[in-house]
Amino acid sequence: MALSSPDAPCSCDCFVSVPPASAIPAVIFAKNSDRPRDEVQEVVFVPAGTHTPGSRLQCTYIEVEQVSETHAVILSRPSWLWGAEMGANEHGVCIGNEAVWTKEPVGEGEALLGMDLLRLALERSSSAREALRVITGLLERYGQGGSCREDPSPFCYHNTFLLADRAEAWVLETAGKLWAAQRIQEGARNISNQLSIGTDISAQHAELQAHARAQGWWSGQGPFDFAQVFSLTQQPVRMEAAKARFQAGRELLQQQQGAITAEVMMGILRNKESGICMDSGGFRTTASMVSILPQDPTQPCVHFLTATPDPSRSVFKPFIFGVGVAQAPQVLSPTFGAQDPVRTLPRFKTQVDRRHSLYRGHQAALRLMESEQDLGQQLQQKQQDLEQEGLEAAQRLLAGKWTPTPQELGGLFQAFVERESQAYA
Repeated sequence: MALSSPDAPCSCDCFVSVPPASAIPAVIFAKNSDRPRDEVQEVVFVPAGTHTPGSRLQCTYIEVEQVSETHAVILSRPSWLWGAEMGANEHGVCIGNEAVWTKEPVGEGEALLGMDLLRLALERSSSAREALRVITGLLERYGQGGSCREDPSPFCYHNTFLLADRAEAWVLETAGKLWAAQRIQEGARNISNQLSIGTDISAQHAELQAHARAQGWWSGQGPFDFAQVFSLTQQPVRMEAAKARFQAGRELLQQQQGAITAEVMMGILRNKESGICMDSGGFRTTASMVSILPQDPTQPCVHFLTATPDPSRSVFKPFIFGVGVAQAPQVLSPTFGAQDPVRTLPRFKTQVDRRHSLYRGHQAALRLMESEQDLGQQLQQKQQDLEQEGLEAAQRLLAGKWTPTPQELGGLFQAFVERESQAYA
């Protein structure tokens, strides 16, 4: 029996700011990934690729048909699975996903995880709108399903997505194979583990309304409100908590309308009072990401990733796609091949240590922060200084005051990861 109840702790928060809500002419994207507290998230760079026609691609549980060309991507992902919780591609498309439960039952069969759909969309799209088409097409063909945690007792859910590019953003909310989407052309928007699209639907599954009528969820009279029609009548405790986080996130964005920057988004992701920076009931924020997507296509997009839990005590490090980009080994988890508990059936009967070297160093640093006040404060100051340096480098780059070589840009994230590792050593 799959545990598909939203009473099980699971939460995430995604945010986007589209001008004029942003302080600069850029779309700004942000996400906190809230997952089982000991789950390790790695940051993986996958270069662009060409593939043999008709070849198959192994995702977390199932295979899908591969496409002839895939884009370069940077992914923040739970290290046991194929997909990702959040990421970006070389064309400035960013996506984050969230768990959601609706009146549509959550299937127990293995299909594509929402995290697989996210990575597939990044690899196959050059705009947010195209990413929406990729996800909905794959959803129609393969469906979504399978356990979303590395545990013998399955934990399943459907997904909502926030998709952004240099020009606009889209919210995509699913219920099984059905879906509704909302286009965001200006202003700020957030999503938090619940359906949030009401009557303002920009695109939808062809059978969405007919299905709702057939199930007796909608009379067919008056405007069709997706969230109202498809949300569970009895909202479980966890969903109520998500509602409070959604409201808090919306208010934090509204307070900064017209002044939203990458730093503002980082501050929101670090907000513990609202539960957005979370640590409760066996779950916590395991990784975070903020991206600047300039409207000017000649300017590079800058993606800041932590690769470590608890953004209030982590460093957002800048990543920019460029000629010299390579995988930073310190944020890559060990692999276990055919012996991996996710590959052997029945799945997840054993446990392996997936911690990468930055995660280990960060764990030791957190222990110091909690046990030795002076040393802990020094470490936190080092973190803040390093992050500030990355933010200033991004500002100089976007203001045209710094013109690094493509190799320098490509090696930026690696350089910051190395310096953070040294601070913990």
